[in-house]
Amino acid sequence: MFDLFSGLDAWVAISLVLALLFVLTFEFINGFHDTANAVATVIYTKAMPPHMAVVLSGCFNFLGVLLGGVGVAYAIVHLLPVELLINVDTGRGLVMVFALLSAAIAWNLGTWYFGIPASSSHTLIGSILGVGLTNALLTDIPLGEGVNWQKAIDIALSLVFSPLAGFAVAALMLLALRWWMPRSKMHETPGERRARREGRGKKRPRFWNRLVLVVSAMGMSFVHGSNDGQKGIGLIMLVLIGIVPTKFVLDLNSTTYQIERTRDAALYLNQFYQRNHDPLRDYLALGKNNGTELPKHFRCDPQLTEPTIATLLGALEGVTDYKAMDAERRIQIRRYLLCLDDTAKKVGRLENLPAREQADLNKLRKDLTATTEYAPFWVILAVALALGLGTMIGWKRVVLTVGEKIGRQGMTYAQGMCAQVTAVSAIGLANVFSLPVSTTHVLSSGVAGTMVANRSGLQSDTVRHILTAWVLTLPASMALSASIFWLGTLLFA
Repeated sequence: MFDLFSGLDAWVAISLVLALLFVLTFEFINGFHDTANAVATVIYTKAMPPHMAVVLSGCFNFLGVLLGGVGVAYAIVHLLPVELLINVDTGRGLVMVFALLSAAIAWNLGTWYFGIPASSSHTLIGSILGVGLTNALLTDIPLGEGVNWQKAIDIALSLVFSPLAGFAVAALMLLALRWWMPRSKMHETPGERRARREGRGKKRPRFWNRLVLVVSAMGMSFVHGSNDGQKGIGLIMLVLIGIVPTKFVLDLNSTTYQIERTRDAALYLNQFYQRNHDPLRDYLALGKNNGTELPKHFRCDPQLTEPTIATLLGALEGVTDYKAMDAERRIQIRRYLLCLDDTAKKVGRLENLPAREQADLNKLRKDLTATTEYAPFWVILAVALALGLGTMIGWKRVVLTVGEKIGRQGMTYAQGMCAQVTAVSAIGLANVFSLPVSTTHVLSSGVAGTMVANRSGLQSDTVRHILTAWVLTLPASMALSASIFWLGTLLFA
């Protein structure tokens, strides 16, 4: 880890340390901001003592980050257009990272202070969109190309529909429980159970109710770590690639087999395009630019796909270890790989490409990016520690909101179980498809769904605050990050 500071100017090294601290601070805040949702029901229902719940939740968040992979991490990174990712210089990279992190941290702290279950995912994504659009305005790039809009739409759909699904599924699950076991004590609130059990021993829920609540809470902590923790991993990789690109543009620990796999993917990609020559001829200008040299100021252009593949294959010829290559060559290889992947992604959406061919193309894309979409173990470990430690503090404000202020009456044990099981399932499914979702909104909507199904009604003030935060988070974080990025660019870049 510490060798990344070797050869850096003092100001760059200081900036790198500050940027890493900013990311870890964001994850630390994310821990106590979002993970309160994971333990809210288990604490409110007295299924576990608060301090035991948050410590165990911190441990499961830690494990979730360690074992979660990097799919969601790079889904976040690729919100930025490929042009910004391949041409970022040190000054602009620093401003970009500090702008989006400052905006995200400021909004997260503000909503946490007022006990509003706002979404760190919305905050981070809004900050990234603000930076991307502002960069487009400053560099005369069309706004349509300032952000990877297809990726933004995919993420927006997951963020919008996951709470709606959480609301509906949790409500239906509670209705099923009320139909199956209408007289069960699980339909009591903790307050009602305490009153009924006054002077008669235990006031905690029954064993199997506790078991479901505890297991689902720890499961939610795990999937929260694997989803939200990856966002921190993606941010740190943005920091490292933006500030010390020579050491992180490619995975320097790639084996000879992985490098050969990358080279073969480029070769097979060329064969794929030739096999589908007719539908792709005009879009990729197949056969028109063979032998063309790439321009000095390289930009991604589908019309230059064939010369890009040829140049990449030449650059990788005989390479068995990325460490043996000079820094500029590594940077160029990453640019070619990112551009080929970006073009392949666009080709995969063309309507005249058969479904089987689209599936083959997706497999080639995974091989093509095997040595660019990675994260060193120390990055994963640092994010896991920050998120896990953050989980263990600051949880009381949001627990009270989730337990008592969404519905007109306190949450029952059955409602807690339904909301948590639904949230675990939704977030786990999002992890499978590498989509970031909001733990906050999925759980809060699940609780709201059970309140409606239970005919408890909703507290209009709390619901209004949550909806207001949901609506305002994206534009507010976009505006914050855009303003900071614009000012920083004028002053430093």
